[in-house]
Amino acid sequence: MTEITCVSCPVGCLMAVTQQNSQISVTGNECPAGLEYAKEELTAPTRNIATSIKVTGGHMTMLSVKTATPIPKSKIMAAVAEIHKITAAAPVAIGDIILENVTGTGVNIVATREVKAVGFAHTHPLF
Repeated sequence: MTEITCVSCPVGCLMAVTQQNSQISVTGNECPAGLEYAKEELTAPTRNIATSIKVTGGHMTMLSVKTATPIPKSKIMAAVAEIHKITAAAPVAIGDIILENVTGTGVNIVATREVKAVGFAHTHPLF
């Protein structure tokens, strides 16, 4: 038996999950979403990633990014390492694809904020 807190909705049900062979039994969920969440968590857990990367030529030096959809939990560390190797160039719009197919998952990394481009004269301290 495994205890899992469901994150499908704000209720946060504490569920007891039991697996025998291919049969999964769930108790404690208040809605069907909890049942599906527990099954996924036991068989193929996924997570979203939110982090930031460097951006050049913009009014900000960092850009917040996230996975467009959840990726397998086992690929999180490799994905974060791959993401942190890249730098974006301004301008960047919300939803722009920053990195395609992170760690071969088929999932894109997208921008979650806008970074406007600025010219040399605006960023150089002598101007």
